[in-house]
Amino acid sequence: MGPLLATLLAFSVYGIFLGVRMYRSDARLPGDLALALEVGATRTTAVGSVIDRLGVRWAPAVLRAMGPGRVDALRRRLDMAGNPGGMTVDRYAARRAVYSLLGLVAAFSMLLRGQLALAAFLLVFGLFWTDVIIRVAIRRRRADIERTLPDFLDVLAVVVSAGLGFRQALERVAEKYEGPWSDELRITLRQMDMGVSRRDAFDQLRRRNDSEQVSMFVTALQQGEELGAPIVDTLIQIATDMRRTDAQNARREAARAVPKSTLVVTLVMLPATMILIVVSFYYGSGVDLGEVLGG
Repeated sequence: MGPLLATLLAFSVYGIFLGVRMYRSDARLPGDLALALEVGATRTTAVGSVIDRLGVRWAPAVLRAMGPGRVDALRRRLDMAGNPGGMTVDRYAARRAVYSLLGLVAAFSMLLRGQLALAAFLLVFGLFWTDVIIRVAIRRRRADIERTLPDFLDVLAVVVSAGLGFRQALERVAEKYEGPWSDELRITLRQMDMGVSRRDAFDQLRRRNDSEQVSMFVTALQQGEELGAPIVDTLIQIATDMRRTDAQNARREAARAVPKSTLVVTLVMLPATMILIVVSFYYGSGVDLGEVLGG
């Protein structure tokens, strides 16, 4: 055990020395990681910022190992997640390098102790924890957008019917909302200000969001524009369809919850209730179980 502890202590001291040396060295940061460390400092924790700086040297190697296709897919996933914590492609690569290294070291130490299950868990945790963060952020952002969108469309329809043009009404209503959907609309409006056509801007809005309701909104809006349908009627119809879809999804989730609750009752509550009844009968009868079995 003595040599093992000495080896682990040596690895720990070397890792701390290397981390401090890298943190204090003048490493050349990739462009978007440098921007994230400056602008996104208020959107991440102090620990996250330190991890980003420690992993910056390995970020290019991680991106090269991923390949262009996976990097493009990662960039789209970060867009759908809303860049949680100011995360960029390079920041993701830096964190994955650090977490993977820590996972490998921790897994190796657990293997030396013979704890195979814990070693496998730590290895998987280190390799995929950053992807789990992005996946959770995508789900939360999609749920927030789909919850906000129907009410937003109702307000937008009212503002348009009051006489404002669609572009002005969209900007006016977006200013009154907060959250991911308002951020997406501001991005779309800025793109149109820079000369992007309305159709292309909304197509990019659809690609940035993995949401069926956002896709429904963009499709219906473009079809209504092509067919010359009144924009107010189109917005009201979209909001009605979205609420109908939400109701159907709620009923579907409720139907899925019934078998799960039945399984929980069958596996947990029913055996516990039977044990409680048997024990109550035993203590209430006053029978000495030792005498019965011994006799």
